[in-house]
Amino acid sequence: MRIAIYSRGLEAEQHEGMKLLLAELNRYKIEPVVFQSFFNEFYSSINISDKYSTFNCPEDLEDIDFLISLGGDGTLLDAVTFVGDKGIPVLGINYGRLGFLASIGKDELHTAVKALVQHTFMTDKRTLLHLDANMPLFKAGAYALNEFTIHKKDTSPMIKIHTYLNGEFLNTYWADGLIVATPTGSTGYSLSCNGPVVFPESASFVITPVSPHNLNIRPLVVPDSTIISFEVEGRTDGFLCTLDSRREIVTKEVLLAIRKETFNINLVRLNEINFLQTIRNKLLWGLDKRN
Repeated sequence: MRIAIYSRGLEAEQHEGMKLLLAELNRYKIEPVVFQSFFNEFYSSINISDKYSTFNCPEDLEDIDFLISLGGDGTLLDAVTFVGDKGIPVLGINYGRLGFLASIGKDELHTAVKALVQHTFMTDKRTLLHLDANMPLFKAGAYALNEFTIHKKDTSPMIKIHTYLNGEFLNTYWADGLIVATPTGSTGYSLSCNGPVVFPESASFVITPVSPHNLNIRPLVVPDSTIISFEVEGRTDGFLCTLDSRREIVTKEVLLAIRKETFNINLVRLNEINFLQTIRNKLLWGLDKRN
């Protein structure tokens, strides 16, 4: 078995956890393949003497059985750009804060590795969205697990976003921006802008405005079979276009459309963890802090 390990980087005091993970993989005769820049960061601090394979790009991930992401949700979103349509299941170990996607605690390393070896885990197929444009954008892959956004730049005035569903006019949003979130992304940026929490299997997209000027505008849930297209107007030459944590500055001449991606991402979870438990724990539902 070969398992890829990805991380943006860990704090120095967290490097010991990486040593424990390598030891756990070695115990089960699993070959780790580590992201090169992350390997360069920690290898000297934990006195590694063995040789390990590394990877730098998606093409390096051949014959990989699983990918382990060490960090928060943002790290896992980065890991998804390496996996793409390869079908490699992704397991997130939470070294961040909230951890909706990377929901397995760093103290559960032994349990997580054992579950991979014994195949006593569950995989959740998560929908991605795909961005089409009339110019090349996002060379690393024009897809996102959480959300796509159109947003004004810095302190520039609000923008006008003409929005269409399957070619039919929906609305013009006068706002700082607009979010199209997957069900997975409904607990991210969209939620902070008063969007609804949507269950992962609901087969939908959520359209959520960012600081709309019209107070009667509310988030909208549409089927994920819908093609959502946009034309943008503004007083400035460009605006921000993002897929998860990646961004590009584009001009208002660019035409953009969102549709469901043709492949899914497989997220690994331990049997006892499900979406309902995650949102109760992370959002503190059902707890009375007055007592």
